[in-house]
Amino acid sequence: MIRRAFIAASLFFLVVPPVLAQTANTGVVIQISDESEKTWNQALNVTRNIQAEYGKDKVDIEVVVFGNGANLLKFDSPLANRIDDTLASGVQVLMCENTMKGRKLTAADMHPKVGYVKAGIVEIIEKQKHGWAVVRP
Repeated sequence: MIRRAFIAASLFFLVVPPVLAQTANTGVVIQISDESEKTWNQALNVTRNIQAEYGKDKVDIEVVVFGNGANLLKFDSPLANRIDDTLASGVQVLMCENTMKGRKLTAADMHPKVGYVKAGIVEIIEKQKHGWAVVRP
């Protein structure tokens, strides 16, 4: 009886992980911490390419912005329309509140549709600990 239970439990753990892996979305964090418009455009292109390859419904993408990247996430950014398109595609764009405090920025200074995290680098570390890929274009 104990042997059968052990065999059944062993088979369960052999079968379940592949099934779970098939149902979980791929997670990707894109770090933007410099103010180059070229880097920003590349990062936004990367989000589009990832979604095209995996399918929008099979990948979760976060663009995490901190440090010098903050300037291009302001409400008057020359990339505001591209950020709108990226958000509309289901990508989360998240601004670091620590950077905002350090630069004396408020939510009124930023693109109106972005989200916020307390510490951008900690958000990236935590996502990586949970198996998300981290990309820095």
